[in-house]
Amino acid sequence: MSYIEYVVAAYAVFAAVLAWDFVAPRIRIAQLLRAVRLVASRRAAAATVADDTAELTR
Repeated sequence: MSYIEYVVAAYAVFAAVLAWDFVAPRIRIAQLLRAVRLVASRRAAAATVADDTAELTR
């Protein structure tokens, strides 16, 4: 491998790591937001079911 190929490879690795450092936190934040939304919807559904069964109807 000549010197220029080494430099190009080093810059390519640097760019890939820099891109991953930019993208990875956004992926994790999206996963966490989705999980929080799912928990909130489950709690809302459970509260609705609990409200419906609290009073007996005839």
